Amino acid sequence: MSSLSAHFGRVVRQHREQRRWSQELLAHRAEINRSYLGEVERGDAVPSLATMSKLATALDVRLSSLLARCEQEPQAEGAAG
Repeated sequence: MSSLSAHFGRVVRQHREQRRWSQELLAHRAEINRSYLGEVERGDAVPSLATMSKLATALDVRLSSLLARCEQEPQAEGAAG
């Protein structure tokens, strides 16, 4: 699995949990299947650019912002280890 996909899933989950939204609510807002959202959040699925865009729109954040946070995660992990 791509580390970018895993990081993207974690970032999406963080945004969702900050809003105290269920997976069901975010999936509904993004017009994707709830079980697929779970796979994305766990890093078990590689979302398409269209799906990433839907999730960003549903979370009311820019896709570029989500992706920038994904790029920051490995640096933080590398610094800690």
